[in-house]
Amino acid sequence: MVAGLTAALLMVGAAASEAATTRYYSVAPGYELNVRSGPGTAYSVVRVLPEGSKVPIYCQTPGSTVTGPYGTSNIWDNVSNGQYVSDAYINTGSDGYVADRCSN
Repeated sequence: MVAGLTAALLMVGAAASEAATTRYYSVAPGYELNVRSGPGTAYSVVRVLPEGSKVPIYCQTPGSTVTGPYGTSNIWDNVSNGQYVSDAYINTGSDGYVADRCSN
């Protein structure tokens, strides 16, 4: 009983710690942003982020090249399970990768 409770508390603590360390990045001002089912413009739009949104970047992967307010990039940011946005519309402060590469 105590071992099970201890394991459950450790899992809750780990989840809280992960949530506390997640960094959020801003979508370029003045833009609504398509969230796609994969890293490219050929993938379907699963939702649209409203102007002023901030997103977490869990990992990044190469995909189709997009030109946006932050330049031209083939980097796609994973913002949720199976959901990607073009890094050319996210203010990461870098032209390169700011997160680990997504494992395929």
